[in-house]
Amino acid sequence: MGILNVTPDSFSDGGSYANAEEAIAAGLSMKEAGAFIIDVGGESTRPGSTPVSPQEELDRVLPVVRGLARQGVCVSVDTRHASVARACVEAGAAIINDISGFSSSDMVRVAQECEAGLIVMHMQGEPATMQQFTQYDDVVAEVRDYLEQRCRMLEEEGIARDRIAIDPGPGFSKTPKQTIELMRNLHEFVRTGYPVVAAPSRKSYIGYAYGIEDPRDRDEASVEEALMACELGASVVRMHNVPLTVEKLAAIRPYVLLGLGCNVALVGERGQEQEAKIAQLNQAISSICMMPDTQMIDCSSFYASEPAYLEDQDAFVNAVVLLRTGLAPRDLLQYLHAVEDSLGRVRTVKNGPRTCDIDILDYQLYVSDDEQLTLPHPLLTERDFVVKPLLELLPRHILSDGTPVTLDTVTVGAAQKIR
Repeated sequence: MGILNVTPDSFSDGGSYANAEEAIAAGLSMKEAGAFIIDVGGESTRPGSTPVSPQEELDRVLPVVRGLARQGVCVSVDTRHASVARACVEAGAAIINDISGFSSSDMVRVAQECEAGLIVMHMQGEPATMQQFTQYDDVVAEVRDYLEQRCRMLEEEGIARDRIAIDPGPGFSKTPKQTIELMRNLHEFVRTGYPVVAAPSRKSYIGYAYGIEDPRDRDEASVEEALMACELGASVVRMHNVPLTVEKLAAIRPYVLLGLGCNVALVGERGQEQEAKIAQLNQAISSICMMPDTQMIDCSSFYASEPAYLEDQDAFVNAVVLLRTGLAPRDLLQYLHAVEDSLGRVRTVKNGPRTCDIDILDYQLYVSDDEQLTLPHPLLTERDFVVKPLLELLPRHILSDGTPVTLDTVTVGAAQKIR
């Protein structure tokens, strides 16, 4: 998403365009450089900014929105005013990006009366006062819960879930340290099942974290943050410098889902077998974290599960982990076998007892069907002990072969969350 501010006072690019024609040309240039969405804004919402009237905002954005939409651009309108949103949707805007999180009943009504996509952002107070509202006990949990509540409200008002995305609002009623905590925990927002929009571009937290005072000098750091956000699961990044962002995002690593299971405890007192199994899975996870060019993104809860296929054996403990990796699928498989072997894995009985079993469940954009490695895992969707923890991490996940993951297909291995 390319940022196109048609304002005189935005924090890094205010006054960049003399007229609507120049702004339209800039938007088309962003699209040519690789932006899929152009986000047009007519009111600066930087901390302490002075609000403008809806009419003045509309005078700024409407010609630009109309001009870009007529040329086939997917346009988002960045506004907190219902009258501006309505007029822009009628002029061809496909998305309403509301920094106030659809807190206005008038804005909700606009959403009900159109089919535009909706971006629900978190902010407390108004732009002029929002930095007075930075008190949180747990900023990640509180922002996530707020966004989920706003999304549920929209759905209760008849708006389809698949129209809604969420934005944690970096820098909006948050200190730089709080914003860093949010941006490093975007996977927590991915767990909601709504697409996540990340907007790090030139924000003050980047100046704080990287020691860059002038917002216009923050593009390199901004694109590093954008790449990190995407690896954590963001679906959209809202950026000023589109060409640099496109270049950097070419380095994104595929995601991989792994299924882990254990039902043989190597160490543990009688009655503590389940804790010992969890400890062994944690040891496997630690080893996975040490693999080259690989980053652990998220890990599900642990689940106790009934044995599947070969039922005459002890109960299992299972989990699913989400990785980003530069390892090719078969190289990854060899590393995982080494982890299993280090924990005493024995492969004498098919589906039999094991100290550690690690399956590659899904590897982004990769489908294979051979004896060494079949992907996605052919039994994934029937296993309760895989589906439940997977959906905890990635609700509504679709496998690389196009198969949706749902509980409706489960037939074996009943699982229950234990931690």
